[in-house]
Amino acid sequence: MYLSTIGRPAAAGSGRRWTAIGANVVALGLVSLVTDVSAEMVTAVLPAYLVLGLGLTPLAYGAVDGVYTGATALLRLAGGWLADRTRRRKAVAGVGYGISAVAKLGLLAAGTQAAALGGVIAADRMGKGLRTAPRDALITLSAPAALLGRAFGVHRTLDAAGAFLGPLVALGVLTATGSAAMTAASRDAFDAVFVCSFGVAAFGVLLLVLFVKEHRDPLAAPRPRARDLAALAADPRARRLTAAGCALGLATIGDGFVYLLLQRRSGLAIGWFPLLAVGTNLAYLLLAGLAGTIADRVGRQRVLLGGYALLALIYLALAAPWHGTMMIALILLLNGAFYASTDGVLMALAGPVLPESLRTTGLSMIQTGQAVAYLGSSLLFGLVWQTWDTTAAVLVALALTVAAGVTTVFLVRLRAH
Repeated sequence: MYLSTIGRPAAAGSGRRWTAIGANVVALGLVSLVTDVSAEMVTAVLPAYLVLGLGLTPLAYGAVDGVYTGATALLRLAGGWLADRTRRRKAVAGVGYGISAVAKLGLLAAGTQAAALGGVIAADRMGKGLRTAPRDALITLSAPAALLGRAFGVHRTLDAAGAFLGPLVALGVLTATGSAAMTAASRDAFDAVFVCSFGVAAFGVLLLVLFVKEHRDPLAAPRPRARDLAALAADPRARRLTAAGCALGLATIGDGFVYLLLQRRSGLAIGWFPLLAVGTNLAYLLLAGLAGTIADRVGRQRVLLGGYALLALIYLALAAPWHGTMMIALILLLNGAFYASTDGVLMALAGPVLPESLRTTGLSMIQTGQAVAYLGSSLLFGLVWQTWDTTAAVLVALALTVAAGVTTVFLVRLRAH
């Protein structure tokens, strides 16, 4: 069986309207929209808070940024297995959303202590680690297989809408505290962002409880056991897709580094820093649905590989000597297009390959590989930046992207033995 066969779904259902993906997918998208408003409020100000406010070195920020995405890898696997074992994917996802909400208040208690901040950020990512795979599994179980690219595209579009609004809300809070046009925002301004973020996250949990339905199939396969997990880990298709996730994580340096590089070049005031995230998220919002639809029609592998080309262009632009508003706009557009071409598309690529009884575990395995690789990528980028300079760090990232893209060509197209 070729993995490439899942990238070109059958024509059946291709003419349906987007509503054919199901109300549950839309409900999950709305939960993600609200949750991402909360998350991006913090994400948009965190690099400035840590590096420009607290004075963290690039290596230290790389460690924190890596923790933010990659340090909860094992919890992703545990959450995926628990969701499959109990068949309570909504409940597991709900616990994850709740942990992330409470963690926003933890940022207040952590103050300016880097170690405490790292712990709170890890707790927030624990929540994300628990919820992501069960949520994506619910999407794959709620939409027709031939429309999974479109289903993930719709979900990621709503998710991106929240990511677009979050930095704007953060900017509004900073403006209300009188910090938007200043070169250094006050601690009270950041605290106000964190409190507002908690309130929005709590509303997202409420939406999940009220409107998202659990997927229950009376004819489903028996509950998975430990030996089934071992069989999944030994499945060549699952292993190749996990390796593809690792390659993607290794190539990605993270938005925080991109925004810090742009801020350095432009001299943007800290209070306006969230606008950089707005640019990326707007591009993602506009392109996610289109990318999912194209992936269903021309092949999900092709769109995924196109994402690597976009990422390489980002690094080339960051390494170039020119700067200015047009350069910033181009990089933010490419960044949003990269996420639209890779995030949901990889999950749509993997969904039909994985057995339904272990789909959440399989998706979490792929996401875990991506998260662990991202942790290494963030540490490496921060180390090269601190040891040499930003140009050397960007060129290393470019080399990793080319290598990862070439590797992914073979991972998603070779025969699985």
